[in-house]
Amino acid sequence: MFKNYIKIAWRNLLKRKVFTFINVVGLAIGFGSSILIYLFLNYNLSFDNFHVNGDRIYRINTEQHRDDIEYDPSVPPAFANVFREEYDYSERVAKIAFQGGLLIDIDDNGYQKKLKQDVAYAEEDFFNIFSFPLIYGGTEVSLSEPNTAVLTEAMAIKMFGQSDVVGKTFVLEKDKTITITGVLKNFPRTSHFTDELFVSFENLIDIFEFAAGENWGGITSNLETYTLLKPNQNIANIETALLQLPKKHRPNSKTRHLYKLQNLSDIHFSPDYGGLDPNLLWIFGIVGLFLIVIAGINFINISSAQAFYRSKEIGIRKVLGSFKTHLFWQFLTETFVISLFALGLGLVFAALFLPMFNDLFRIQLELSDLLSVQFFSYILTILVVVSFLSGSYPGLLMSRIVPVLALKGKLSHNDTGSSSTRKFLVIAQFVISIVLIASTIIISKQIDYAVNSDLGFNKESIVMLPIPSDIEEENLYSLKNRMKQIAGVENVSGCLSSPGAAENNWGTGIRFHTKPEVEEFNIQAKLADEDYIETFGLELVAGRNFFKKDTLDEVLVNEKLAKKLGLDSSEEMLGKQIAVNGETIKATIVGVVKDFHDQNFTSDINPIFIAPYTNAYGEIAVKMNPLNRKQTLSKIDERWSETFDGYIFEYRFLDDRVAEQYEREQRYLSLSKVFSGLAILIGCLGLYGLILFFVGQRTKEIGIRKVLGSNVSSILALFSIDFLKLVLIAGLIATPVTWYFMNEWLQEYTYRTEIHWWYFAIAVLLIMLITMITISYQTLKVAFTSPVKSLRTE
Repeated sequence: MFKNYIKIAWRNLLKRKVFTFINVVGLAIGFGSSILIYLFLNYNLSFDNFHVNGDRIYRINTEQHRDDIEYDPSVPPAFANVFREEYDYSERVAKIAFQGGLLIDIDDNGYQKKLKQDVAYAEEDFFNIFSFPLIYGGTEVSLSEPNTAVLTEAMAIKMFGQSDVVGKTFVLEKDKTITITGVLKNFPRTSHFTDELFVSFENLIDIFEFAAGENWGGITSNLETYTLLKPNQNIANIETALLQLPKKHRPNSKTRHLYKLQNLSDIHFSPDYGGLDPNLLWIFGIVGLFLIVIAGINFINISSAQAFYRSKEIGIRKVLGSFKTHLFWQFLTETFVISLFALGLGLVFAALFLPMFNDLFRIQLELSDLLSVQFFSYILTILVVVSFLSGSYPGLLMSRIVPVLALKGKLSHNDTGSSSTRKFLVIAQFVISIVLIASTIIISKQIDYAVNSDLGFNKESIVMLPIPSDIEEENLYSLKNRMKQIAGVENVSGCLSSPGAAENNWGTGIRFHTKPEVEEFNIQAKLADEDYIETFGLELVAGRNFFKKDTLDEVLVNEKLAKKLGLDSSEEMLGKQIAVNGETIKATIVGVVKDFHDQNFTSDINPIFIAPYTNAYGEIAVKMNPLNRKQTLSKIDERWSETFDGYIFEYRFLDDRVAEQYEREQRYLSLSKVFSGLAILIGCLGLYGLILFFVGQRTKEIGIRKVLGSNVSSILALFSIDFLKLVLIAGLIATPVTWYFMNEWLQEYTYRTEIHWWYFAIAVLLIMLITMITISYQTLKVAFTSPVKSLRTE
């Protein structure tokens, strides 16, 4: 019997090729999208699940409670030894520090290479906590001695052109010869550790003395602490016990520290600590469901509409003895065949678009990830569910057809499916499309608002050049002066970072003037020379710039500091002294700059002080004339290389760096555009199929109307008005839904765009336009046909 079902199903599908094509392509797009989304979800949900003791591995974070809460994936440098020695909760504790863009020189028997590389400084127990096996160099990682390193196989090939490099050496930052003691197996793609070169923690003191020390005075996010807990530990009890550490080691601090243990499996999904927002996974899952729902609605609408034309076939089958269940399963078989073809085509779509998908999200998904029992279970479930839900309603309609009425041709279209049901399903399609389009518009407007708004500083034609950490002051000023002499260079400044840099932030306590205690808030340090405000176009609203001096006794602050201090005006701060960084820096406020965005738009503007502190400078900012930038950059390269012989010249334009801060939002926008387009495409296919059906059904009516004097425009209006009403109803439903969710999303931003009514009007009008184009093609084709030919149509 099943063989007969398949044979008849195949004949029916070939008989109505256009409708079969519409159903197959619509479902294929839905299946292809769901496969890509499966890969994305599976990739993210698999992070760090390969470690043997992953359920007992925790990172220790800090919540800094002051006037607000800051989340740091780190603890003070002294924490690890205290936790290791004074508490009995863990088997192992290890610190790891990250340093970016360090210079590596390789000279191996005539093989020479120079590169800049991110380096992790790790304690030896780090590799006893995590499961990163060695492939060369023994059975255990050896990093207990200074000037030793381990690296991954991929990094070994990158550095030396071969994988077995145990015993080879390289020079780090031009002064430390490092010996390689082991080669690690390449890390899985789903590891949150991306560094591939690990140097002994003993060497960190040469690069970052604060992180290498034993103090409680501050926190740097470049230093992380991990622990392997003993079995069956109560995390809440441990965190409660750790409450005494700040009281003991930071008794005078106004910042209240809470030390929190975060399981390894949660690190990837912790947006407060720089991880992925888990809401993105929900968005992906819902959008994927939307696409399959739209494709399923197409199938139901078209199939139920065709039931009228198959009524005689059903009548004959019933007269010959077919039961309702036979007819029901016959139609389900047809649905299953269509779904099976769509699934195959969906796999092809997924394979074709996977590289684009990887580029969009900067990940490395592979089709080989589909070769698992989990995927086959997932896709089989989707295939069965979609086939059953899409085919059951039309199948029930056909099985209920009364044979006598069918054979006499007296069935009405309501006998083969309620028109209100079809309208409801079409409205559902339109609602989903309008929601996606309106969301895309709002996300786009927020990104445009963030990137193109006045940030309070100039970001155009400024190039940022990293400089060695050990640069001497005289070399820095010599380089600045020589760069200023280059035609096309307008100004040069040495600094810790640019005004809006989210990285390299340095927050510290502040005591204002004669107040006996530090304030309840932190102040951000923008360490820079006297050319900083002119280079970045910062505006002085009171006082003057500080002078170039050998001592740090003058600072600039921003307007926000006056507001946080409760002063009536910025001028009140002039001449007052501030003490920061544990009162190691004391200086007089000589000027106030207008507020600028020191981070992205998700954060409020912080109180800021700008002070000259050469030892902390990590970059040179060069303001260029936008004309002849290529030639100017070449000259800058020459001057830079003359000063830093043997180093690698690198640069980044500031406007590109600012745009990168909104990379997550750009991904949201790209996601919205892609899936909005797919939803519209699937909807158009279904709409075209319905119009094709309705026009064919009313061909004689069109002929009669033309004979009676109707023109083409009135015929077009006849078919359009009903669908345009459905679009308006969908718009009324979609508008509040979209407004609610987009308003919630915008709450993440302290500075955000407004949601205007015309965003939704644009979405509705766009769907109307697309609907009209879809309707017009087939309607006009029949409307221009001779009435004689139309009236002869059966």
